[in-house]
Amino acid sequence: MKQAEITKLSTADLQEKLSETKRSYADLKMAHAISPLENPIQLRTVRRTVARLATELTKRELQ
Repeated sequence: MKQAEITKLSTADLQEKLSETKRSYADLKMAHAISPLENPIQLRTVRRTVARLATELTKRELQ
């Protein structure tokens, strides 16, 4: 998910998307621990998406 897409979301949507993304990251990590993923780069992209969402939420809370 790109930063431009994230800034267009409302705060409630951000929180919902963050929880969904964290859940999918946890599932990917578990699947990768059991047997290697076909595309391990997915872990990096999902982790970075979580960070982008969390950063945007923090930025909005501080304003």
